[in-house]
Order: sequence, then C-alpha cells, then structure tokens
Amino acid sequence: MNAAEDAEWLRWVTKQFGSIAGEDKEIDLEEFKTALQVKESFFAERFFALFDSDGSGTISLEELLKALSLLVHGNETEKLRFLFQVYDVDGSGSIDPDELRVVLRWCLRESAIALPEERLGDLTLALFEAADKDHSGSITFEELREELEGFPEVMENLTISAASWLKPPQPTERSHRPRYLTRAYWHNHRSKLAFLGGYTSLNLLLFALAALRHAGLGGWVAVARGCGQCLNFNCAFLAVLMLRRCLTWLRATPIARVLPLDQHVVFHQLVGYVVLALAAVHTGAHVANFSRLARRDGRHALAGYLLWARPGAGGLGGTASQTGLALLGLLAAMLAFSSPCVRRSGHFEVFYWTHLSYISVWTLLILHGPHFWKWFAVPGCLFALEKAVGLVWRRAGGLRIVEVNLLPSKVTHLVIERPQFFHYKPGDYIYLNIPAIATYEWHPFTISSAPEQQGTLWLHIRSLGQWTNKLYEYFQQPELLSLEPKPLSRSLREKRCRHWAQVSTGLGETHRLCSIKCYIDGPYGTSTRRIFTSEHAVLIGAGIGITPFASILQSIMYRYRRRKQSCPSCHHSWCENLQDEEMTLRKVDFIWINRDQKHFEWFVSLLTKLEMEQAEQEPGGQFLEMHMYMTSALSKNDMKAIGLQMALDLLATKEQRDSITGLRTRTQPGRPDWSKVFGKVAEEKKGKVQVFFCGSPALAKVIRAHCEHFGFRFFKENF
Repeated sequence: MNAAEDAEWLRWVTKQFGSIAGEDKEIDLEEFKTALQVKESFFAERFFALFDSDGSGTISLEELLKALSLLVHGNETEKLRFLFQVYDVDGSGSIDPDELRVVLRWCLRESAIALPEERLGDLTLALFEAADKDHSGSITFEELREELEGFPEVMENLTISAASWLKPPQPTERSHRPRYLTRAYWHNHRSKLAFLGGYTSLNLLLFALAALRHAGLGGWVAVARGCGQCLNFNCAFLAVLMLRRCLTWLRATPIARVLPLDQHVVFHQLVGYVVLALAAVHTGAHVANFSRLARRDGRHALAGYLLWARPGAGGLGGTASQTGLALLGLLAAMLAFSSPCVRRSGHFEVFYWTHLSYISVWTLLILHGPHFWKWFAVPGCLFALEKAVGLVWRRAGGLRIVEVNLLPSKVTHLVIERPQFFHYKPGDYIYLNIPAIATYEWHPFTISSAPEQQGTLWLHIRSLGQWTNKLYEYFQQPELLSLEPKPLSRSLREKRCRHWAQVSTGLGETHRLCSIKCYIDGPYGTSTRRIFTSEHAVLIGAGIGITPFASILQSIMYRYRRRKQSCPSCHHSWCENLQDEEMTLRKVDFIWINRDQKHFEWFVSLLTKLEMEQAEQEPGGQFLEMHMYMTSALSKNDMKAIGLQMALDLLATKEQRDSITGLRTRTQPGRPDWSKVFGKVAEEKKGKVQVFFCGSPALAKVIRAHCEHFGFRFFKENF
C-alpha cells in the first residue's frame, strides 16, 4: 500500500471497529466471534488471545490496528510467526502431534468436511512427518517455515479471509467500456444478435407497410393496423419457437450454426412480452379511434363500439372489439402467471393451466383477424402434428419406473424402462409425467445415462420445488416399494447394465426396486450436442448441473474406448478411425463445483470408473481432466485452513487419491479462479475451445464474461 491507501485503510478499520465495539470502545470475545463470522469458536478464541496483547480480556483499537498491520503490512516471517502461534495451543514454542490433531479437527469443522477419526489421524501423521524434519517429536517455527516453502502461493496472501471487516476496502474501479460494446461480446453473440436484428427489422417493416396502407383512415387506425400486422406474425412465431421436435431435428443440420436454437425458450418469453405490448398499443389505438368516432357521430357511446357487435367492424360477424378485449385479458393472464415467482414458488399448476389458454388465444385470433390464418396455417399444423405425435408417444403403453435410489442431498435417481425404439443423444432431456405424483404435470429432466446403455434410462432429480419434493417423499414410503429385489430381476438388471457405473453407493442412500407407471415425452436436444464436434471442450457443472455431463462423459469414454484398441498378445495399441463428425475431441476438461462434501456422493463412483478407464487405456493420459471444487471449504491462504489443505495435499500425493471424494483428482477448496482456469486452457492449445455450462444463472453470467475475454464460445443449457 502507498501512503494514501494506508490512510484510507486506517479510516476503514477505525470505522469498522466503532460498529463492532460497545460503548466501552473495547471488543470482548463474544463480539469478536460475531464479527469474525467463523463456524466454530476454537479459531475465534485463538485469534482473540493473540490480538489481546495485554491479556485484559478485551481488544482495544490500538491492539486491533497492531494485529491487522501485521496481517496486512507484515512480512512473510511475521505472518508465519502469527500462524505458528495459532497452532501452538499451549504456548510451548513447538507444535506436538496432539496439538496438530486438535487444530486439524477444528479445521475440518470450519471447512464443513466430515472425515472419520482414523482419516484425521492419517492427515495428522502426513503433515507431522513432513514438517518434523529432525524427527524430534515436535514441529518448531523453523521447521514449519521450511515446510511452507513448498507452498509459495499460500504465503503471498495469508489472511483470515472470512472476516470482511479485517480486509482493506477494494479500490474503486475506473469506469470502462461496457461489455456489450466490446468486440468479444459481439463475436460470441453474433448469431443471437443477428437474429434479434432480423426479428426487429421484420417487425418494423411489417408495421410500416400496414400503417402506410391505412394512413388515409387516420393516425390511430394506421397505428392499430401496423400493430395488428405485427401481431399476426408474432402470435404465429410463438408457436414456431416451441416446436421442440422440429428444433431438435434442426440441431443436426448446418442451420444450427447460424440460428441461436439454444435460446428458443428465451426468445419465446421475449416474443410473449412483445405480443402483450403490441396488443396493448393495438387496443389503445382502436379505443382512441372509437372515441373519436363516437364524438363525431353523436349517436353511439364509446361502450357501444366496444361491447356490441356491429356489421363492418371487423372480425367474424363484426365481433372484432369483443374478441380483441377477450384476447387482451387472456394474454395478460398468461404473462402474469408465467413469471418465475409463480412457477418456482410451488404453484406450477397455475402456470400450466393458464398457459393452456393458448388454444383459446389462437381460436380468438382466427375469429378476430381476417388474415391471421394465413400466418398461422403452417406453424399451426406443425404444432398440432407435434402435439399429436407427443400424445400418441406418451400414451402408447406407459413405461415403468423399475428402480429408485434416494441419494444424499435429496436427489432422486430414477431407473426407467427404455422403450425399444427410443433413440437420443448425450445431454438430451425428456418431459416426465408420473400420475401417482401429479396427473397433468410434465417436467423436463436431463437423461443422465449414456445412449450406449441399453434397457434403461436414468434420471437424477434434485428436490427443489413442490413436485420434486413430492417425488422424493413418495419414494420414501416403505409400503409402496419392495425393499428386497428378486434374485432373477437383480441378475437380469446387472447383466443389462454391466460396464456402466452405479451412480452412488454412499452413505445415506436408499435403494429399492419398484414398478411405478410413468410417461415420457421426448427426447429433445440441447446445446450439449455440440460437444462431440468440439476440439477442446470445457464442461462446467454446478451442483445437480452435472446431470447432462454424466451422460456425455460416459458416452465420450465409450467412444474413446472404441478408438483405443490393443492386441492381447503383444499389447500393441492403436486408434480406430471414427468419422470426424462423430467425435473430433482432442481434450475434455470437466469442472464440477459443489457447495459441500455430501453433494459429491451423487456421481463419485461414475467419475472413479472414468478415471480408472483412462488410466487403463492411456496411462498418464490427459484426454479427460477433472477439476473438483468445494465452495464451503476455506482456501489455502486462510489461516483457519492452511494446515488442513497442506495435510490433504500431502496425503493425496502419498495415497494417489483425494480424502474428500476418493478420486485421484484433488478437490480444490473455495471457488475457481476463472482467469487462471481459462488461462491454463488457452495455453494448452488443443484446438478451438468451447465451454458448456449447466448451473445457476448468476454463475453463468460470470463464466460467460470470462469466455468473452478469452475468446471462447459459451453455451448454457436451457429448458
């Protein structure tokens, strides 16, 4: 820090101290615990004891500034001395094994990591053996310093990261050009922006032509006719955007490179807003014109123009005004009940039933507008055909859920009979209906099994809403399901699913066989179909967002096995030539971000199997590289976690497996540093990089911005 920054930091700390301290201008232990925001009291008490230099039982502003100056301005030795004192619980000047074990136990609790006592002993032994250079039975300050020299990135920013009030304020960023005006943004969104530009231009053209054609009838009529022509197009276009089967077919054509097919749901919502706005202006312009006519004629009130049919007023039998008002009301209701606050607050059925009024809307539009049928003929027929095919497919002999696994974190793993002629691509999704849960509700879920798996389909469903919670609770009822599978059915299922990993065998799992009727509609494609035509694919899943990638990773390794063949006699290996369009992948980076340890249990056995397969096919190979992140775990530069992370690193190196997941891949604490992650990807130069993400919209926004910076194509899964 320079002098100005140092002065600003001192003012910041003084202000923060005043907000924490009581009237006595001192911070006691309880106030310190609250301000430090730690999960456990051990570290709060250790820090408090070191901050309280005079042993008075409270911390003054002077003592706080002295301690913070060491953490912020201090050199490496001073910071390390403070860390050593935290671990030296009895103040003897050295750290013995019992002290280290106690500290590591509290480190585990602080990072929300649960390990058995035996594993804690392994961690303690690994760190102690590495640090106790002279084998004296204790770790001195010099020995700890020597051990930390192997972790240079830790000492660069050693701090107590959970305490925001201990950090200096972030410098004010200079205003820069908005990302929407950058060249990278326009390059990465060229198809979407071109589509929006064409859509806007077409609407303006339709409005202008219709308005000019009726300009002689007055300004209000011209506006109404212009909006009416735009409504003809947009109301028909709404149907086009929800032709899921047609859009899935288009993904396999060159058109998919030009049109933003992945955004069809977003564009459907956008066009819905445009339709309501146009309808409001259209209605308002007609009302203004009727008001003008009523004043001019003096015979009819405005209500007469709006509420009663009149020959020559337009529409079937002169009912244009009445059907128009009904349409405006229906459109407003559909838009209101389509909002996220309704759909995600446990009232999906309200959204579902009000959205079914699209049948009434299209019927009224045909009665209202004399030319709408011309716009609607082709999209309407395709829409009706898709619905008919879907209805036949759904009801043609309902399927059965034959197996259910209730996984940790309220994840329901369903195993469903696979129809004989059901063909899909990795990452595709289906609509699922289970009459026992809700008769009329259909919900989209990604297929988590690979297409190469015969006999069954897998779905992994996280309990987040009303329907998914009811599903989980339904399968918790023991009287509905058979706890012990029949030997024959078990053997048949194992035979059918051999070569494929069972998804989870962790603690807290309930495994049952059942026979529950269900219906499916699909499959429908997503942006993940592009993965196999990528050169370097980066797959990023957050939480249950791993589901589409479970299918994709299995299929990738299946195809990789087909490429890598070996002679059983001489062990000579070679690659089979697959068609370029089938898989052009040179490298796959898989990044999985989870909040806590138990969330990794969903797919650990699958990922373990993939690691083993790659090790067998290509020892030391990096075709598939995994990166695991646990956001609840404190980072390596946090004083409350540095010992634990060092121990985990040492033990992972020794045992060749991670203590948290059991994978060979080491689980990293905290959130990914996307600049470093993508910087490493760019340096590998394995070909054109495409990033595929499934997770929260907030994280998608962050990753998209980094992709624009590095020039990577970004795709997000949308339903």
